[in-house]
Amino acid sequence: MSVLRKFSLIAAMLAAFASLSAAAQKVETDYDHSVNFSQFHTYSWGHVHSSDPFAEARICEEVDRVLQARGWQKVPMGGDVTLTAIAVRRDRAEYDTFYEGLGPGWRWHGWGGISTTTVETVPVGTLVIDVYQTGSHHLVWRGMAHDTLSDNPEKNANKLAKAIDKMLSKFPRQMA
Repeated sequence: MSVLRKFSLIAAMLAAFASLSAAAQKVETDYDHSVNFSQFHTYSWGHVHSSDPFAEARICEEVDRVLQARGWQKVPMGGDVTLTAIAVRRDRAEYDTFYEGLGPGWRWHGWGGISTTTVETVPVGTLVIDVYQTGSHHLVWRGMAHDTLSDNPEKNANKLAKAIDKMLSKFPRQMA
């Protein structure tokens, strides 16, 4: 196998591996470690916003499902904690550079060969869920999820549900 073919094969494998890690859903959570979460048993919804109006109801339904399965009770107003959520969609530019015809050494303009860079716009969705103590409005927990979106609304709804499940699985133990 020629050096060029080996290099092209390695470059293609690296590009495929990089795209797999970039496509993975990223979930982050943090909380106030000084708060006694065992005191919370009820919740109410505050503001929920999404650029997709259907996502607002899906967020509430999925969070309700998970919290109620853990014994939490949803109340219309005045719960122990108030939940807020925001979901946004942004486009991210991804750059891919491919090298062809690498020559056998350094030249005035760099290594021999031609490079081609392509730019692809990738839609990325971000979901942020905050949990506040209702009386003090003190933030006690935050979950964030980032994922690449597709053109298929059903796939995006499934990604949203998985993101919420992952996020809420990271509540402090006293909260579960």
